[in-house]
Amino acid sequence: MKKNSSISLSHVASATLSLKGKKVAIVGGTGGIGQALSRYMASRGADVMVVGQTFRDADTPGITFLRADLASMKEAARVAKLLPSEELDMLVFTTGIFAAPQRQVTAEGIEKDMAVSYLSRLAILRQVGPILGRARGATSSKTRVFVMGYPGTGQIGRLGDLNAEQNYSAMAVHMNTVAGNEILVLDSAKRYLNARFFGLNPGLIKTNIRDNFFGRGSLKSKIMESLIGLLTQSPAQYAERISSILFAPDLEKFNSIFFDKKGNPIHASDGMTSSHVNRFIEESEALLQMAA
Repeated sequence: MKKNSSISLSHVASATLSLKGKKVAIVGGTGGIGQALSRYMASRGADVMVVGQTFRDADTPGITFLRADLASMKEAARVAKLLPSEELDMLVFTTGIFAAPQRQVTAEGIEKDMAVSYLSRLAILRQVGPILGRARGATSSKTRVFVMGYPGTGQIGRLGDLNAEQNYSAMAVHMNTVAGNEILVLDSAKRYLNARFFGLNPGLIKTNIRDNFFGRGSLKSKIMESLIGLLTQSPAQYAERISSILFAPDLEKFNSIFFDKKGNPIHASDGMTSSHVNRFIEESEALLQMAA
């Protein structure tokens, strides 16, 4: 990753961050990093809606729940209609899995990692993008959208077989979702001028995202996650560190910016040309049409 030294942000320290009155939606906010973000933001006074399959914070003040299976594009479209998009200060996408050793396909015919980790986000943004923040008034800051993945790592995606029908490799498929989420930021920043779009790269963090690859509860999974937990920051530590960046007043001046695990601005991956971004989006939208 290449640091973007042209950007300097001033922000409030996490310990004194007040989010009272802020309205946030976190798609994927019921587990892992998304859950850590929702808990931290709610603890600082934000009104947070989380989207996912299993609600684990029913007794936590400030958090409401929208149940959805985001492997389904029809479910993603339903979620888009239920989000309070016009009033949101912030929309965060964290939902994701890792591709399985053997190709998995959703009921709509989409490779599962592609569906959950990327296409569901695209499906939601296609509906909510034009109306984000519309009810907040012209004097308010623009709604901020954060797309979590691994931007800036040089993954630009392999065109021509996004659904992995011709060839399947778990790593290649997952790298296509990595590229897709970086591309989603670049495309949306130009497409929806009523909002601001940013990408987040949290690095390796101990979560359950790799369960689909190693097997939930397997020895491999336990060993891997234990090592990651020992060597890296926890979801809660990341959430506290990055939240002050997400709400930094200076961020209003920027668009299509990416951040590393410490909240430092980084450049987009080399090769993310306009023509490549457009072609990737075209192929992605063709998959959405197939699932419709």
